[in-house]
Amino acid sequence: MNAPFRICFVCTGNICRSPMAESVFRSRIAEEGLDGLVEVDSAGTGGWHEGHGADPRTVAVLRAGGYEHTHTARQFHASWFTERDLVIALDSGHLRALRRMAPTAQDAAKVRLLRSYAADAAPAGETGLDVPDPYYGGFEGFEECLEMIEKAGDGLLEAVRTTLHTEEPLPLSTPGTKENT
Repeated sequence: MNAPFRICFVCTGNICRSPMAESVFRSRIAEEGLDGLVEVDSAGTGGWHEGHGADPRTVAVLRAGGYEHTHTARQFHASWFTERDLVIALDSGHLRALRRMAPTAQDAAKVRLLRSYAADAAPAGETGLDVPDPYYGGFEGFEECLEMIEKAGDGLLEAVRTTLHTEEPLPLSTPGTKENT
């Protein structure tokens, strides 16, 4: 595996879920001593919030969880597929949009749902693999998103660690789970 292994987390506007996932996973990578081997960033499928910071509720939840956070929202572009080894969608709508955007079938295969790596992920065909958008709700929705992201981050970390050490392709999901398509 050529270092660094590059991962981009993608949600709708890049101000709630994907910056949360970026911060959580960056922390996990550092804890494992994999920084330098893995690079993490985030983006949105749309550009409505480009140049803005993360939603204040995202920042508050991350701080409360002990995560470092600096962020400027940006939009994902199809050309980025060549620079990323893995593109992590936060819900099935993002998964479909990113796969449509992918220039090649090989690029589309790089797109995975974050919660497909969670031990408690629902079987295919259920919306249990989506990290719900907390934007229009209260603070509790942001806390719930952080919890889902943390759980899925454990499985994703294991998959990345295995890929780095074996040079095998990254598994589509944790054993026993399937993604919505």
